[in-house]
Amino acid sequence: VLELLKGLQRGSEDRKRSLSRLRWALQNKETQQKFVRLDGSIRTLIGLFTSSLADMQMEAARCLHELSHSSDPAVAEACLPVTSYLLTYLSGHSVEFTELCLYTLGNLVVESKAVRKQLLPQGIIPVLASCIQSPHEAVLEGLGYVLSQLLQAKEAPAEIIPLVLDSVLPQHMLRLVCSGLKAGMGAAVEFAWCLHYIVCSHTANAALLSLGALPALTSLLLDLASEIPQDAPEGLELLICPVLRCLSNLLAEETSCEVQIQDERLLVALFLILQCFLQKHPFIIQESLWLLNNLTADEPFFCSALLSLDLLPALLQLLPCSQMASVLVLTVLCNIAEKGPAYCQQLHRQPALPLLLPTLALPDPEVVGQCLELLHLLFLHWPEAAADFVRQGGHQALEQHRSTPELQERVQALLDMVRQPPGASAFSPGHATLSAFS
Repeated sequence: VLELLKGLQRGSEDRKRSLSRLRWALQNKETQQKFVRLDGSIRTLIGLFTSSLADMQMEAARCLHELSHSSDPAVAEACLPVTSYLLTYLSGHSVEFTELCLYTLGNLVVESKAVRKQLLPQGIIPVLASCIQSPHEAVLEGLGYVLSQLLQAKEAPAEIIPLVLDSVLPQHMLRLVCSGLKAGMGAAVEFAWCLHYIVCSHTANAALLSLGALPALTSLLLDLASEIPQDAPEGLELLICPVLRCLSNLLAEETSCEVQIQDERLLVALFLILQCFLQKHPFIIQESLWLLNNLTADEPFFCSALLSLDLLPALLQLLPCSQMASVLVLTVLCNIAEKGPAYCQQLHRQPALPLLLPTLALPDPEVVGQCLELLHLLFLHWPEAAADFVRQGGHQALEQHRSTPELQERVQALLDMVRQPPGASAFSPGHATLSAFS
């Protein structure tokens, strides 16, 4: 490596070959660390990176890109002097060169707060904002990568997101995400995750809601679901996941009540997505159920729609999928039951109780606890359900949890309810909008 560096510094005619060999050498972690400690190494690379010879520039850019892959913050910080040049070269040159600069920036900001701290006053956000109207999918995908890395930084809510909100980036990101596959899968996925990270900060949700994020993302989800039965493109779940999360978190905001969506097609879309990805990508189940919970938590419209569209059997089938799926399915059922007698009567008509008995037999206190919440609501609002529960052997199912410390009070309350007409509420139901994964 030292010989290669000397060859570059001497300006030998074979510098391009030396650069190419150096690029391959820099794929090794130890070589990266040794290279940045050599006197004048980064300065020499910058000199070639800023030269007027395009092929030399490209090779130097590839060397810097290899260095940016290092997980050692010392290597990233050694590259600090190159950051201003990387920003400058985002406005021009070839698509491949711009893409390379973007991914190098994205890799550097992941590993070093010092790099992020230097890039902000250098104007990285305005520069990225100027790139977002690029017609090239590769550039947009690289731009999304840089932004997603910046937005995941610990200091993002206080230092980065305000700058992003003051730029044109949010509306353009929303546009590119909602254009779905037309903008290219990679770019749409990157920007969807960017929106998710902004939403998770909670300080920006009012701004996104004012841009029409809720109806726009709802419409996108309907479009994506409509493509599923025909020929879903590979990787579609990678786009659906952050879209579901954004919608869940936006619905969890109190301010979103003013722009609450009431479109039963959204439920149909959710269950189509669940049906499609149930076996191959089971993580989508949890994402969909978070959204379903937040749709039904306060709004009777979606509770009624879920029943009238006969989607309850499909929901109940998800009970055994996983521990978290069980909790979320039961929480959605609690949301419905909490709406009163008419809703509890319909739940009772469906095969809900027979499926709850095996759930009560599970050893997981969280799942059993949520099941007890649901039974309490059913018995309170529709006493016939309590009588039916006893006939099916529910009394014995409850008895086995009397010695579980965190459950015994609620179990006793339910046993009292099935022995006599229901009176005042013994414990409060667990239903609330839930912020999806931060």
